[in-house]
This record gives sequence, structure tokens and C-alpha cells, in this order.
Amino acid sequence: MPQVMGEAGNIVAILWADPLHSPPLPDRSNKILWVSKIPPATPDPLVITATLAGGTRTVTVSVPGGPGPSIIDLPAPGCWTLHLSWSSRTDELKLRYVA
Repeated sequence: MPQVMGEAGNIVAILWADPLHSPPLPDRSNKILWVSKIPPATPDPLVITATLAGGTRTVTVSVPGGPGPSIIDLPAPGCWTLHLSWSSRTDELKLRYVA
């Protein structure tokens, strides 16, 4: 199963879709399972601030209940840097979306 570990090692993104697509394919979603190294004590949302390479676009999405299953659709193909925060934890990773 393709996966990307956060730079600090606090979270792993398990990619159910490989590759991820922007726009999403009509018959397959951009499902990502987020797994926190230390399970959060409270169900605070996982807040993702994603920035497209070159800093040309930034979007923020939230996963209710914190790390877990999600569908993360980003508005353009390219390499995105995701800044992640949840339950007083943070991490960062890069994901590529293809056209």
C-alpha cells in the first residue's frame, strides 16, 4: 500500500488512490487514511493547509474527528506541501496529484 510519512514522523498518509488525481476521477476517489503516531486523546479535526509548489495556490481542508479516513481533493495537479495539525500535534509532507 503506498504511503507517505510526515517529515517529523508524527503521521502517515496511506494512499488508497495511487496516483491521486486533480480533478478527481469520476469512478475513483482520492481516499487517504491518516494514521497518527500517537492516537489523539480528543477528536479535534485534522486541519490541512496545502500549498502548491511555487506557492501559487494555498487551500485549507479539515478532516472532522482528526486523523482517520478522508477524501482529499485538491484544486490543481502538481506537487503539494501539506502542513498538518491535530490535537496539539503537527507535521508536514508532500503529495503529488496528477491530471
